[in-house]
Amino acid sequence: MNDWPDRRTGDRSERYGRGSASPQPESARAMPHIQRRPAPPQRPTVPPQSQGYDDRYQGGQPGYGNSPEPGYDSGYNTGQVYGGGGGRGGGRGGGGGDAGYVQGRPPVDWRRRIKLGALTLVVVLLVVSVSTYFWADGKLKREVDLAKVIERPEAGDGTNYLIVGSDSREGMSAEDKKRLRTGSAEGKRTDSMMILHDGSNGPTLVSLPRDSQVEIPSFKGSESGKMFQGTGRQVKLNAAYAEDGPELLVRTVEFNTGLRIDHYVEIGFGGFAQIVDAIGGVEMDIPKAFKDKKSGADFQAGKQTLNGEQSLAFVRTRYAFAGSDLDRTKNQQKFLAALASQTATPSTILNPFKLYPTMGAGLDTLIVDKDMSLWSLANMFFAMKGVTGGDGTSMNMPISGSSGGNLVWDKAKVKQLVQQLKNDEKVTVKGN
Repeated sequence: MNDWPDRRTGDRSERYGRGSASPQPESARAMPHIQRRPAPPQRPTVPPQSQGYDDRYQGGQPGYGNSPEPGYDSGYNTGQVYGGGGGRGGGRGGGGGDAGYVQGRPPVDWRRRIKLGALTLVVVLLVVSVSTYFWADGKLKREVDLAKVIERPEAGDGTNYLIVGSDSREGMSAEDKKRLRTGSAEGKRTDSMMILHDGSNGPTLVSLPRDSQVEIPSFKGSESGKMFQGTGRQVKLNAAYAEDGPELLVRTVEFNTGLRIDHYVEIGFGGFAQIVDAIGGVEMDIPKAFKDKKSGADFQAGKQTLNGEQSLAFVRTRYAFAGSDLDRTKNQQKFLAALASQTATPSTILNPFKLYPTMGAGLDTLIVDKDMSLWSLANMFFAMKGVTGGDGTSMNMPISGSSGGNLVWDKAKVKQLVQQLKNDEKVTVKGN
């Protein structure tokens, strides 16, 4: 029997919930209890706005439309933020609307990025600089001990470097010797000698002709430590180097000039040519064509770029000139100043593909004193660059004549020159 009111009778008095004709409640006709099954969990979705969705609904809170019965889970997350830029009616990616519905990417902090980039660059440059310093410092051959030089003159203002170009063939192959026309003589001798003074009145470069007549003073042997008493013996300057090496050469220069030498720098034939080739050659303006079979020189007049082989021939040539060794020293000064000027440029210093080969070629062949630092070497190099510009001065040691084929220094002028260098004054003495 169906307990549910029969709606087909059309009798309003018998319909449940529509009132009753009887004054008593219809307890016998109470509606049976029907238990609603909980809805299965659903994934949260965005209610379509077009279907009249009431965004005021707060998950069953009273006062917001029809609240579900206790325990009912609609599966809708009321804390979810929808859309990339729209409010009501905006949908996904929509524009306008309430900003509270937008969860955008924070703006880029360019100031912070620039600071981090600059800091990174500084750290990288610092690491590279420190690494380069130790790499270069380890390549220096500190073989000359100036502490072995005795009876030294007092130091003056500024810094004095004795720069020596030797005819050493060390490290050169038979092919290199033939190409560079150096011959195969054993040992080494000085092919050029210069004093570079670096002071507050500009650099001064003074060439010491190798045929200069000088006196060999008393000295202590660089290897044996034995004392050799001076006898007043007169020789060519380059004989001092051949007799006992750099230490005796320094001792002889100091004794005959009265000028204290602070640092010693020497480079051989092979290293000289390698440096020139590493920087891509040196541009020179040769005023007059000349040729020399012994050095291999064959130059036309005018501007031209010399490679390592040509540069070595240029600085060694003396038989093609009337002034012989004096003219050669002038060419040596001119070339070294050009080499320094073209090496100490941003195109070389800031280009690692040129800087490191140049430094490697030079440092591998340089011989310096034990107290020489990279800083002192760099100062010498930049002083050399400034010789031909600004307040720089280049000259030969003043000569008064010759004796038996040796060049005799003008003692009065040499004394005046040395005094000006010691006091770091502007050099007014004229050389040959």
